[in-house]
Amino acid sequence: MSKHLSPEIRVPIEPGNPSVERIEEKCIKCGNCRDICRDYISVLGYYDLAHTDDTAVCIHCGQCANVCPTGAIRETPETAYVKAAIKDPEKVVIVSTSPSVRISLGEEFGMPDGSFVEGKMVALLRRLGADYVLDTNFGADLTIVEEASELVERITRRDPARPLPQFTSCCPAWVKFAEMYYPELLPHISTAKSPIGMQGPTIKTYFAKKMGIDPKSIVNVALTPCTAKKYEIRREEMHAAGRYLGIEDIRDMDYVITTRELAAWAKEEAIDFPSLADSSYDPLMGEASGAGVIFGNTGGVMEAALRTAYAYITKTPAPEKLYELTPVRGMDGFREASVKIGDMDVNVAVLYGTANVRKFLDRQRTNPKDYAFVEVMTCPGGCIGGGGQPKGTQEKGNALLKERIDGLYARDASMAPAKRASHENSEILALYQSFYGKPLSELAEKMLHTAYFDRSALLGEDAGKFQHYQDLHPGQDNTAGAAGQNTASGAAGMNAPAGGAAGDLAASAGVPGRILAHVRPENLNTVRVWKCTVCGEVHIGSEPPAECPVCHQGKDVFIEITGEVTLFRDGDGKKLWECDVCHYLTEGEQAPAECHLCHQDSSHFHQVIAWKCTICQEIVIATAPPVECPVCHQGSSVFSAL
Repeated sequence: MSKHLSPEIRVPIEPGNPSVERIEEKCIKCGNCRDICRDYISVLGYYDLAHTDDTAVCIHCGQCANVCPTGAIRETPETAYVKAAIKDPEKVVIVSTSPSVRISLGEEFGMPDGSFVEGKMVALLRRLGADYVLDTNFGADLTIVEEASELVERITRRDPARPLPQFTSCCPAWVKFAEMYYPELLPHISTAKSPIGMQGPTIKTYFAKKMGIDPKSIVNVALTPCTAKKYEIRREEMHAAGRYLGIEDIRDMDYVITTRELAAWAKEEAIDFPSLADSSYDPLMGEASGAGVIFGNTGGVMEAALRTAYAYITKTPAPEKLYELTPVRGMDGFREASVKIGDMDVNVAVLYGTANVRKFLDRQRTNPKDYAFVEVMTCPGGCIGGGGQPKGTQEKGNALLKERIDGLYARDASMAPAKRASHENSEILALYQSFYGKPLSELAEKMLHTAYFDRSALLGEDAGKFQHYQDLHPGQDNTAGAAGQNTASGAAGMNAPAGGAAGDLAASAGVPGRILAHVRPENLNTVRVWKCTVCGEVHIGSEPPAECPVCHQGKDVFIEITGEVTLFRDGDGKKLWECDVCHYLTEGEQAPAECHLCHQDSSHFHQVIAWKCTICQEIVIATAPPVECPVCHQGSSVFSAL
C-alpha cells in the first residue's frame, strides 16, 4: 500500500524533500497542487508510483506551495539555521539577494504591487544581523558573460560535443526536468552555473581573500524567489570552492531562504519594513548591470545574453533594439524572435512552464526549426512567479506578475547605457583580471561551470514513455498562455475574480469554469446530486463517490438531493455554489458567508449551473463556460446559460 494519498487527490510529496513540505493537518484535499503539477508543470501524471518504489517525483519548483490555499504546502524552512549562524560569533553571514525578491517583497507589507524595494530589503537584512549583503545580480552578470561566451563558441565553432540550440541552465527545476525526462538534451544545456551557483564559490574564494575572511567561517545565504534553489545548492557538484581550497566539507552556498521566509522573519521581529531607510549593498560584488536585473523575468536571460553575445561576435556595442527586445518579452508561454548578429540570423525562443517544453519539443519533432538559443523557465512569468514568492497571484493572477515584470524592466531602462550590459560591469571586469583570467578559462570552467546527469532512472521506466505532452484533463488546454491560468480547476484561483457579489455569474466572465459534469441534452434529467451528511460536500454524478473527498467518510453518508436543487440560473430550488479557491461544493438559497474548508468569504462562491454548447448541444455543468467544449472543442464563446 502506498504511503501517499492517490495522485488523483493531491500531489505526492516525499518526506525530506529539500524544497517543499506538507503540513498534514492543514491539507483540505482541494486538488490545487495536483492540478498545477499535472497541467502546468507536467510532472504529475508522467510517472507511476508503482514503478518508482513509491517515491514521489519532484522538480522542486514549489508551484504546489504557491497555489495551496491553506498553507499546507510550504517551502522547506531554513530561517532557523540562518538565525543560529547570525548568533554564532565565529560565523560570518553573507546574504546574496536575487533580482526578483526586490520587486515582490513589498507586497508582504502592504506596499503597492511592483514596488522596487531594493534599499529597504538590504536594510532589513542588515537589521536582522547579516554581516555582508551582496547582489546576486552580480552573479547574474557573471552567468551572462560565461553563458554568452559559450553560445558564441557553439555558434562559431559548431562543436558536435556542444550542439545547437543552446538551452539556458539557470532554472534548476528545468534542469532536473530535462535530466529525468529528456536526458538526450543534456549536451544542449549550457554548462554555465546559475547566478547563485556562481555567486557561492566566488564569495568563498575571491571575496574571502579580498576581505581577509577565513572561508571556513563564511555562511553563504541566498535570498531567492525560488524553492528549487534549496535543491540546487545541495547537488553534489556544488562545492567548487571546497575543491579549489582543498576543504572538502564546505558547500558553495549554505542556505536558501525565500521571499516569504524573509517576510515572515521580519514580521516575527516586528520590523516596520516600509519605514526602513534605504541601505546599499556592500561594495565588492555589489555592482550589477541592468542585464542582471531583468534576469528575473521570462525572456530576461535571453535578452541579457544577446546583448553580450552581439558585442562578443561583432566587436561592437549591441544595437538599441537589443535593449528592449519586445518579441521575447511578455506573458505568452512561448515566444520567439530572429536577431541579426553580424551576417547571421540567429533564431531564439523563450518558454516558461515545463508543459510548454513538452509541447515545444513535440513541435520540433514534427516541424523542426533551427534555433540557436532557447530560454526555459519553469515558473509563471519566470523567477518573478517563483515558488517562494508572495501569494498575491492567487487573487490577482497575471496582473500581479505583470507589475513585477514591468518593475524590473523599468529598473533596467532607468540605468545609464554603460550599465545595461553584463560584460561592461566594472566589478566583473576586475574579477576576471585578478582571479578568473577570462571567460571559459580553465579556472572559470572548474568554478563556474557544471555537468548534468541522466536521472531518468528516477522514473522507474523508460523516459521515452513520458516525453510527449498529454492532455491529462480532457476538454481543457491546461498550459496554453501564461502561468497555466486556465487549468481545469483554476490552479488555486490564480485566475479567479478578486471580489464581486457571491454567485454573480458576471463576476466569472473570462474565468473558465471547472467542468463538474457534461451530458447530452436528452440526458440532463439523469444528472443526480448528492450531499455528504457529515461535512456538507456536494457531489454531482450518477452515484455518490466511494469516499467523500473532504471528510473521507464512505458512500453511505451521502443522500440524494437532486429534487431539492436547481441547475438553472433562475430555476426553483436551492442553488449549488462552488468556492473558486478550494473548490468546495455546497448548496443553499444563498452562498455561504464563509467557506467551510478554506474560510474565504462569500465573494469566492459562484453559482453552478448548466451551460449549453450552441454548436453540438452538449450540456456542461460549471460556474462559467469552460475553455472549450469537451465534445466539439469550440471555445467558451459558443456556450449559453440555461
